[in-house]
Amino acid sequence: MINQTSIPQSSLTSLPTTLLSKLSLLNFPLNVRAKAINWAPKVLRPALSLLPFSIQKKAMLPALHSVFKEAINEGDFEFLQNKWLKISITDLNLHWLISFADNQLIMADAKMSDKYDVSFSATGDDLVLIAGRKQDPDTLFFQRRLKIEGDTELGLEVKNLIDAIELDQLPSIMHKWVDSCANLLQQTRDDISKAAK
Repeated sequence: MINQTSIPQSSLTSLPTTLLSKLSLLNFPLNVRAKAINWAPKVLRPALSLLPFSIQKKAMLPALHSVFKEAINEGDFEFLQNKWLKISITDLNLHWLISFADNQLIMADAKMSDKYDVSFSATGDDLVLIAGRKQDPDTLFFQRRLKIEGDTELGLEVKNLIDAIELDQLPSIMHKWVDSCANLLQQTRDDISKAAK
């Protein structure tokens, strides 16, 4: 049995980051990275489709409250009271409804209701790039990679909140994961563009 007291705490907390950097797909050839990125949604989609909404909600709501803590405290989400925002990750076939009540974000299963005021949809890759600050929501919107449908004014309010996301507000492990994935995606796309020239 390993005596955990003999292992420095700093080593334990840095282990996931160290493993990520050692196992980073950025160290792999471009064709391997490109195939891995293309295959990821196909592999994840069946598994995620079996994940009950209650588990999705338990994972999503704390993360959203962490990211938007300051905006929630300052009342920036009041425009969503009695309104529903539908978020869709198109390549993973994931859909959620989000609203605001009693000073907190609430979620509902989009499969149980088709009533919403505005919808945001994009691929998982593009949402990771937005979260990792590698792509601007406006750019993706004009490239039709981020679709906003429904109440235009409400959509602009939501987009402004997305623009204000600070990656540092995520829990450290999630922050590092999003940052690593966004770097991988952006670097691979840049390398593909260079190779095509």
